[in-house]
Amino acid sequence: MLLVEPILKRRSIRSYKPDPIQEEVLNNILEAGRLAPTAGNRQPWHFIVVTDQRLKQELSQGKWNTFIKDSAFTIVGCAYMGSEYAQRWSTVDVSIALENMVLTAAAQGVGSCWVGDFKEEEVKRLFGIPEDHKVVCLVAFGYPTEIPSPHGKKDLREIIGYNKF
Repeated sequence: MLLVEPILKRRSIRSYKPDPIQEEVLNNILEAGRLAPTAGNRQPWHFIVVTDQRLKQELSQGKWNTFIKDSAFTIVGCAYMGSEYAQRWSTVDVSIALENMVLTAAAQGVGSCWVGDFKEEEVKRLFGIPEDHKVVCLVAFGYPTEIPSPHGKKDLREIIGYNKF
């Protein structure tokens, strides 16, 4: 599959089949994150792969994240914040790595959804995340039960400027 296909066809998936993700597929997803570029090659991240049903249920307590409990796994993306350099770049670096994972998942038929509905202090407590790290995002993964229709997007001319705003 060409890379452009999963990028153009990817949708946020909030309904998952109960099927587990094969180990090779999961490893490809995680490896894509590990190989993501980072500022200064600092790799200021830690990713928690949540497969335990009780923990997924704990993460599903918000208004907009109840589907996490049905995911095959959810990744908690954490950024090291313990230096000035990290405070400037690590959130971007973790986001790039997570997007690599999302696209690699899509290329293998695995759906995903970025989740911003979480209480950081509760997530940090639940997983023992150190104080010098922040939770950037959660991403739920699983085989989709359906593929949503595309949402309308702004025309390219509305969002692109060449050599000026």
